[in-house]
Amino acid sequence: MSTTHEFRLPDLGEGLTSADLVEWTVRVGDTVALNQVLAQVETAKALVELPSPYVGVVRQLLVEPGTTVPVGTPIIRIEGSEDPHDPQPPSVLVGYGPAAERPSRRRSGITPYSQSAASTTRRPATPSTRRAAREAGIDLSEITGSGFDGAVTAADVEGALALKAPSDDATRLASSGIRKQMASAMVASVRAPQASVFLTVDVTPSMELLGKLRYSDAFTGLSLTPLTLAAKALVTAISSHPMVNAHWDEARGDAVIDDHVNLGIAVASERELSVPNIKSAETLSLVQLARAVTELTVAARAGVTDVRHLTGGTVTITNVGVFGVDGGIPLLNPGEAVILCLGAVSERPWVIERNIEVRSVVTLTLTFDHRVLSGEQAARFLSFVAEMLANPDLLLTHL
Repeated sequence: MSTTHEFRLPDLGEGLTSADLVEWTVRVGDTVALNQVLAQVETAKALVELPSPYVGVVRQLLVEPGTTVPVGTPIIRIEGSEDPHDPQPPSVLVGYGPAAERPSRRRSGITPYSQSAASTTRRPATPSTRRAAREAGIDLSEITGSGFDGAVTAADVEGALALKAPSDDATRLASSGIRKQMASAMVASVRAPQASVFLTVDVTPSMELLGKLRYSDAFTGLSLTPLTLAAKALVTAISSHPMVNAHWDEARGDAVIDDHVNLGIAVASERELSVPNIKSAETLSLVQLARAVTELTVAARAGVTDVRHLTGGTVTITNVGVFGVDGGIPLLNPGEAVILCLGAVSERPWVIERNIEVRSVVTLTLTFDHRVLSGEQAARFLSFVAEMLANPDLLLTHL
């Protein structure tokens, strides 16, 4: 016996009530395996791959790419076995959430469709071109493609965007879901009373240590950078400064210390800034932390970060030094008490025992929530982090 299973858009967590369907990775008639990726959707936080909770044959695609889909909306029908021994979980993600209205396009309403019906009107284009058009608020069906077989190209989208621009030569850039989320987070951030402390430190010993560790088999294929060592120093310092890993409870008007250090890593990519976090970073060795940073950064730049890594952060580190900047004053992530900014490591003249030497120097900036930490607590914490980077022997016992 067989039955047709209807897969609904799962609840992707953290109060997200909808997602944009970016592209299907299956077609009508395809046989799909359990946990095979069916589609890619974009939430306000990241691109997410939807794995199949069923084994069977795709019978109908109910939503067109480019559609904003409320949680709980049926998006695909898969014909599969009714065998009770065949694993068929209702969802491999968070859940389904409440039923909602039918999906609607940003520019106009549509009805569910089969792939054969959609193929007559959908313009051929690459996923990146479709994404660019969607973010610019441009309907691909209104563009005459200049590519092979009438495909719409990135240049066609840019041309259409130029035609939409106001006549005063100003260009309005449509905001993606991720940029809108970042804007909302920054507005929420400035509601907290923030202050910053700075410290410039000689990290020559740390740079020498990194040079040695890169030749170790344990770090083969991993990103081992000043950020990695600074992240380890940050997490290690929290063990003796637990208030750093706290957040302000608005409802009760007091600080709450979190049990685990979920370390956020600010990652810049073509899809704007994201801050995925490493869960329970305090339990990881330097090798494990380097692996986690590498995997998280690669996923963030590819736009496929797991949703669970985008929520629940407790502290953040950001590296503006990769852009050749000496330092900066970062804004807090909402719900966190500190963010550490790492500037560029550069060679500078440095006084050592009244002699001037060329040393590797970096500026550290710590922004903190003044409701949670006093200036003294923040300064002492930053000094401790800097001391471990200046004298990595202090850090080696925690590697």
